[in-house]
Amino acid sequence: MTDKILQLRKLSQQYAYTSIQMHEAVGRKAGLSGTDHKYLGFLLRKGSMTAGELADITGLTTGAVTGLADRFEKKKLLKRQPDKTDRRKIIIVPNADKIRALLQPLYQDFQDDTDRLFASFSASGLKILETYFSKALDMMQHKIDQLNQK
Repeated sequence: MTDKILQLRKLSQQYAYTSIQMHEAVGRKAGLSGTDHKYLGFLLRKGSMTAGELADITGLTTGAVTGLADRFEKKKLLKRQPDKTDRRKIIIVPNADKIRALLQPLYQDFQDDTDRLFASFSASGLKILETYFSKALDMMQHKIDQLNQK
């Protein structure tokens, strides 16, 4: 392994660690844990879903999803409603407006800075970033699937 690859691996690890620290700080400021506030992101992105679907997406147990939904419901960030086709199932419905109102003020400057950073790259530099992120996401999803195999 070359020194440059090792340096990039360390930089990537530092990026991941700093990302965790930032999300914990945002979560604390929002009155949530870092992971709880990221789970709100799943709900915003995917919309309404069953508790089982949220468990599948997050990797949490259904019991942990129940606790998560309890915490979010108490803060009025979601509501539960019965599934119209299967009364054994509960649909988790995010309150997208309330979630955005809670988190956007904590993230807007970071999002603006990220947009400016991306805008500072050339078209070919952006293509390299896109390739890296796409391939890294594929690798992470493969590892997640591998670890979650029964």
